Order: sequence, then structure tokens, then C-alpha cells
Amino acid sequence: MHPMINTAVKAARRAAAIINRASFDVDQLKVTAKNQNDFVTEVDQAAERAIIDVLKQAYPDHAILAEESGASANLHDDNENVWIIDPLDGTTNFIHGFPQYCVSIALQQRGQITQAVIYDPTRNELFTASKGAGAFLNDKRIRVGKRDRLADGLIGTGFPYSDLSGLDQYVKMFKLMTERCAGLRRPGSAALDLAYVAAGRLDGFFEKNLKPWDMAAGTLLITEAGGIVGNFAGESDYLYKGDVIAGSPKIFSQMLNTLSEFA
Repeated sequence: MHPMINTAVKAARRAAAIINRASFDVDQLKVTAKNQNDFVTEVDQAAERAIIDVLKQAYPDHAILAEESGASANLHDDNENVWIIDPLDGTTNFIHGFPQYCVSIALQQRGQITQAVIYDPTRNELFTASKGAGAFLNDKRIRVGKRDRLADGLIGTGFPYSDLSGLDQYVKMFKLMTERCAGLRRPGSAALDLAYVAAGRLDGFFEKNLKPWDMAAGTLLITEAGGIVGNFAGESDYLYKGDVIAGSPKIFSQMLNTLSEFA
């Protein structure tokens, strides 16, 4: 395993320990609404601090882009190494005791995601990937699903929760995809949904208006597992534009044909 992955795994497990302890007494947590239906807890913040502490001890010169604390002071164009962090993706699920959330950590080097860790503390499932070296679940190699027809595919998605202005568009997308796939799922953690695509549990995934920390680790897992990721026009600039379609190669192309009008 790549040394940087080892460090990211250590950071993810440190954060997961905080999350697991808090999960036994969720009702006592202080919860703040960032926007409508968009929450942050003291657990998100503590987990993020723990991740950053581990990463900074190992790589003090690296920059940070994190969901709760934002960009570090040294995040600028000539910084070659940027850690992209979501300390608890699926906070609303966590608050409600719904066991679908994860820690997501990725390293971007010279504009490309090269290392990825997604850790599901409820199932003790560790997804890892290094660029060019494949994707793994608990050290076992994973591949995207083998289904080649969208009609047979199980597809993951998400819908607007803080900015509801795009809800009508989403309803149209849901209708189209529901008519054309075997099933549509919205578990509530985009990072974990992407990891599931990499592991073949979902055949594809689509969502609009995501943030880099929602996608960075999961998209590398998918490409290293043999899948394809793009925006709704099939282009590669999804990470900072926020619209993403991902899946096995044949499912990806069929999803793209279905959803291209929403690009």
C-alpha cells in the first residue's frame, strides 16, 4: 500500500473512532443547520480536526480543502499536493441513526486525484485506491459491475436538500431513470454511493451540485475499478463543477445518453 494511503487510512480511522463514540449518544450532540436541510455536528468538526492533525504531522507542507474548515492558507495554484476531506459524509443519516455514512479523504496532486480512502465505520469497510494501482475493499481487489444494460442496472443518486431550486429538474431526471433502470436508490451519502459503484454494488450513480469533497475519493475508486466518470456532457471537469455521472463503461454511456439534456 502506498505510504500516503497508509497515512490517509490512519487519519480516517482516527476520525471514525470519534464518530463511533458519538453514535452511541447521538441525541446529546450539538447540531447546527448550515443551510436548509444541511447540518453540521460537533462530531463533523472533531473528526475533521483529527484527520487534518494526522495529515499535517506527516505532510506539513501539503494544502487542505475540507468541508467544515474550508481551504488552508497555503491552498494556491503552485501547491502540488492538496488533501480533499469530508470528515462525515451523510451527516443527516448519522444524526438519525441511519447507518449510511462515511469518512472520505483524497489527495490531489498537480490537478489529478492520486490517492483515495473511503471508510464506512458502521460496517468496518475500507475502500482504497492509488492511481494506476487499482481499487480495493479491505485489501481485496474490486471491479465495477458487469451488467451491460441500463434496464438491468441498480443506480444511485441524490437530490437537492439545501437549494431546492433545481427540484423540478430532478423530478424529470428521476422519472427518466426510473423508467429506464431496474431500480433507483438515494441512500444519502454520495461518497459511499460512489464507492459502491466501484465495488459493483451499484451499476451507476448521478447527481448535480456536489462539492469536491463529496466526489474526489469515490471517483478515483471508480476509475481504478474499471469504470468511467464524467459530467452530464461526458467531460472530465466534474470535480469542481459539481455534476457527475459514473458507472461501468456500458452503463455510463447509456446513462449519459439518458441524462445529456440536463448538462
